[in-house]
Amino acid sequence: MKTSRKLLKGSVRSTCAAALSLTVMLVTSVAVSADEADAKRLLKAMSDYMAAQNALSFGYDATLEVVTKDEQILALASSGTVTLKRPDKFRATRSGGFADVEMSFDGKTLTLLGKDLNTYAQRDVPGTVDHLVDELRDKHNRPLPAADLLLSDAYDALMLDVVDVKDLGSGVIGGVECDYLAFRAKEVDWQIWIAQGERPYPCRYAITSKFIDGGPQYTIQFREWKTGDEVSATDFSFKNPTKASKVELENLEGTDELPEHFVIGELK
Repeated sequence: MKTSRKLLKGSVRSTCAAALSLTVMLVTSVAVSADEADAKRLLKAMSDYMAAQNALSFGYDATLEVVTKDEQILALASSGTVTLKRPDKFRATRSGGFADVEMSFDGKTLTLLGKDLNTYAQRDVPGTVDHLVDELRDKHNRPLPAADLLLSDAYDALMLDVVDVKDLGSGVIGGVECDYLAFRAKEVDWQIWIAQGERPYPCRYAITSKFIDGGPQYTIQFREWKTGDEVSATDFSFKNPTKASKVELENLEGTDELPEHFVIGELK
């Protein structure tokens, strides 16, 4: 089983797809410099808008695609919520067919609660939300939902290793008209749809692995964006109302992105 979190090699699978790719290339090659500058400007505006929000919250629906050894693509769906108060408060939930997880951070202590097994784990991670994002990704392999978009400088994080930029016009996500941008980096391709107008928040974010056969994606679609005073008052500390049992983080079961019966295979 290979997931879109891995970096494996993908390929165009049909003449039709190749022809479509050629058509897109020919159309978008006109005024490439202007399109690239405009796309970067729109992404920077989104980054600045997000960073300027002292408090924000949203709901999301996510799909993580995995590729089996016989090249069948499976899509694991989940939904959840995120509440953020800068610089150092965070709460997120994620519910899927095999996990029901709540994560809270009060500026000092990170708590992960596995609701299905009523167990929790804690880790001292004093610092900002930016620091928490790095710790979870680099040390614990537990990335936050849409983590790059929540950073205080999302633009620099998103543009790291980008080698190609396209402004693809507009699209409509959840009834909201959006600017549609596409980017290519060394290891992944990614796309983002950003709401047009005075509140340029992200509406959809999709990442495609370039080195996995089948090109599986991780896609997250946002809804119910709230900022400032719209955000409900939230207690970011962990109270343990269900009398959950405490375990070590490495022993916390039922909180991963993949079901236990999925086994990650070797890279090709």
